[in-house]
Amino acid sequence: MKNNTPKRPITVLGIDLAKQSFQLHGVNAGGEVVLKKKLNRKQLSAFMANLPVCLIGLEACGGAHHWVRVFTEMGHTVRMMAPQFVKPYVKSNKNDAVDAEAFAKPFNALICALYLRKA
Repeated sequence: MKNNTPKRPITVLGIDLAKQSFQLHGVNAGGEVVLKKKLNRKQLSAFMANLPVCLIGLEACGGAHHWVRVFTEMGHTVRMMAPQFVKPYVKSNKNDAVDAEAFAKPFNALICALYLRKA
C-alpha cells in the first residue's frame, strides 16, 4: 500500500472545501510547498487521520464547521477565514488550487515569523 503522507512535515495546510472534492495545499516551517493534492470526501478523512498534527486554514462556509469538528478531534488546530479576507491572498484566476493556497498563506506567514524569531 502506498503511503499518502508527505516526506517533509507540513506545518500549515490550506484546504478548499467543496461538496465532493477538496484541494489541499501544504507548506513546511520554511515556507516551502510540500503538498498539492486533490482528494474526495472519503480520501480526505483517511489522509487527515494519517497526517501529523498541523495548523489548517479553511474558508468559513456552510460545511466548514463540520470539518472543523472532524479535524479538531484528530488533534489538528483549525482556523476559518471569511472569504473577503482570503481574496487579497489569491494570486491569479480563481480555482480550487489557488483558493487552497490562499487559505494557507496568512497562517504560513505567522508560522514563519514565529519560526524565525526562535532562531
